[in-house]
Amino acid sequence: MRFDRRSGVLLHPTALPGPHGIGDLGAGARSFLEFLDRADQSIWQVCPLGPTVGIHGHSPYQTFSGFAGNPLLIDLVDLAERGYLEEDELAAEGDSTGEPDRDADFSRHEVHYHAVESVKLDRLRTAFERFREVASDGEREAFAAFREREGDWLADYALFRALKREFDGTLWTEWPEPVRTRDPDALADYRDELADAVDFRAFCQWTFDRQWRDLRADAADRGVEILGDLPIYVALDSADVWAAPEAFDLDDDGRPAAVAGVPPNMGDSGQRWGNPVYDWNRLAETGYEWWLDRLRRLFDLVDYARLDHFKGFDEFWAIPADSDDPADGEWREGPGEAFFEAVRGEFGRLPFVAEDLGFLDAESAGLREAFDLPGMRVPQYADWCQQGHMYQPMHYPEDCVAYTSTHDTDTAVGYYESLGDRQRDCLHYNLGTDGVEIEWDLVEAVWNSDATLAVTTMQDLLGLDSHARFNTPGTTEGNWRWRVTEDGLNDAVAERLARITDATVR
Repeated sequence: MRFDRRSGVLLHPTALPGPHGIGDLGAGARSFLEFLDRADQSIWQVCPLGPTVGIHGHSPYQTFSGFAGNPLLIDLVDLAERGYLEEDELAAEGDSTGEPDRDADFSRHEVHYHAVESVKLDRLRTAFERFREVASDGEREAFAAFREREGDWLADYALFRALKREFDGTLWTEWPEPVRTRDPDALADYRDELADAVDFRAFCQWTFDRQWRDLRADAADRGVEILGDLPIYVALDSADVWAAPEAFDLDDDGRPAAVAGVPPNMGDSGQRWGNPVYDWNRLAETGYEWWLDRLRRLFDLVDYARLDHFKGFDEFWAIPADSDDPADGEWREGPGEAFFEAVRGEFGRLPFVAEDLGFLDAESAGLREAFDLPGMRVPQYADWCQQGHMYQPMHYPEDCVAYTSTHDTDTAVGYYESLGDRQRDCLHYNLGTDGVEIEWDLVEAVWNSDATLAVTTMQDLLGLDSHARFNTPGTTEGNWRWRVTEDGLNDAVAERLARITDATVR
């Protein structure tokens, strides 16, 4: 699938402006859409939208479900306007300086997840109880219709979250045996016993779904499409693995036999991610039904999707679950062309971007090219002193998506400040710059490239250094917290980006 020559901005919804300590799907999201409109951008890229697992630092790449939405993104103001919350039940953000509120520990500049989770879930439970009291017949019918339409994943997800609370948040593999192995009688008993908690989780998903669809419609009205993100793996502690164990490589006790990661490489000892790997042979026997269901839900929410760790569809590194050493793993064959043929047969298109950074072997490249999927290029990976280096923007091919930085890299300014003198001098020479506004130099270089799609981040547009970095891979503390303020979505930045976009015919 090829994009037209276009450009956009990567900003995860948690980083949007908003009054309740975290970006949400309300007024701050509309402000960002207005910014994109003024900046003449046609793509909004987001990270995965699922309900994050707190013990993983609320990474959107570790979620309780590959189908559900994150309730922390729900706009509480909308719920008040619908009569589900009183005005005095809406938490205040904090003072005008942006310092955390004394009571709520909210900040305009970063997310304090513990405080946000406590306050938001409390307000959402209040809204659910009020919904049951005051909702109109039409609202009740809409809620029931959503539960029926999404029942294939929603029923299991809502029960899973209710059971997580019932068992004090323990990993599902440690639950009592009848529940862990999904004995039908045990599940039926718990559905009755935990009916209120199950209904609450379904209400949160209905609310998220309604608000997201409204936001996406507003984006479409402005000519903005959503580029989402699909992690290849799901978290072990998820409704996905609990509800569909047959899709994964599990042992006789329902626990992972092997987990995902990457092998040791020059200069590192590899990584053990811990996600269960798939039983691709069994999935193939079903025509990849579980994956098609997952993609069907994804394409209900976004227009395109970045395939995280594209290498894993060609071959994947499987580490014995009882080993902590990535070197103990082995390469196993992925689903390859058969999987993408099944997807194309189901959806008639392959609206994907292949995340192929760091895995550029001939087999993976061949798989990507066979289905005409654009890869990725990031100038932060460039050797500026090597003539013709593939990550220098002037050498990008058309069939790629080019970024000034990503959610996993440093900001453009942080990257530049970390360069050694020789690389910095070579960068100056190649880009014809003195580096004073390196963030805009990289925007212009990426926008001028042949890449079919060019993407930058709000951090780079604002010229922020490493303090605004969104995520540092391999760490769990201090990530996914940065937020843009309303002041950051200003006309000067939008107009400058619009001029570059116009000049580069994007």
